Amino acid sequence: QVQLVESGGGLAQPGGSLRLSCAASGFTFSSYAMSWARQAPGKGREWVSGIYSDGRDTAYADSVKGRFIISRDNAKNTVYLQMNSLKPEDTAVYYCLAANTVIASTALAEYDYWGQGTQVTVSS
Repeated sequence: QVQLVESGGGLAQPGGSLRLSCAASGFTFSSYAMSWARQAPGKGREWVSGIYSDGRDTAYADSVKGRFIISRDNAKNTVYLQMNSLKPEDTAVYYCLAANTVIASTALAEYDYWGQGTQVTVSS
């Protein structure tokens, strides 16, 4: 059974940092591109960042470029999102996504599996 379990969300102050983790099981993790998406209150889901199945390339939405860093550890079947310089507009539920492809697409419909999400709130 496929599982994507996110953790690391919570409350952060503006300018602060959080590190999200996503533990994967039930599929060949190293063959899957991974991404993070988010959904802010009252808004649609938004692709945030992606990483190739072998980790050799990454991509970011303009809204987080220079502040967020995605990485993966294929030995641990885990993908991470380091979020720095957090802003109130980063407040959202963050989801981990997996696609059976090498390249991480920005199109959310391309993803085969989604986690349940973890809440990130940025507020003073």
